[in-house]
Amino acid sequence: MFEFLLFGIIFGIAEDLIAVFFVTGEPITWKIVGIVVLVAIPFAIVGELIADNIDFIRLYEKFFKRNA
Repeated sequence: MFEFLLFGIIFGIAEDLIAVFFVTGEPITWKIVGIVVLVAIPFAIVGELIADNIDFIRLYEKFFKRNA
């Protein structure tokens, strides 16, 4: 589980830095890296702890099960 969280943080930071660079055209500074890290870590935690541990098939069947 920790490996996926670390992987999510690293790739989240990388993709956010790429997006900031191409969308804004601003050079990447340590201040921008700090902001991106502060944004990427909570999303990686949410993605790992919540989204990866929910059985979406079971939830789908629960909510959309046909009454036969």
